[in-house]
Amino acid sequence: MKVRNNILNILFKPIRKVKSRRKYLWWQTRNSKISQSLRQLWLRSKERSAALKRSKYCCENCGVKQSKAKGKEVKIEVHHTDMEINWSDICDIIREKLLPSPDRLKCYCKSCHKEVHDNDKKNKGL
Repeated sequence: MKVRNNILNILFKPIRKVKSRRKYLWWQTRNSKISQSLRQLWLRSKERSAALKRSKYCCENCGVKQSKAKGKEVKIEVHHTDMEINWSDICDIIREKLLPSPDRLKCYCKSCHKEVHDNDKKNKGL
């Protein structure tokens, strides 16, 4: 029992230190969370599904068909032909515009929030 407790203490000591720096680690891992979310969005997108259906789940280059058979697994991937995607740039834009640091955010009730946006629209129109 003592040995088990010592092992548990050794294993979980780093976790305790990490919890004390939770805010720091959250900011540090934000890009990976954004990347994971964007990947899931892409994998579930209608556009990706339509491209796979259009090609009948076959490679448009060599004609091999997607397969899930054990030992003969073949995955068909969807490629963007018109542009190279730089995921780190996309993550940076999302972090800058959608997920800024908390000191750049303000909290409003629904009516005040609408008023702020209406004022912004008026000021841009001038």
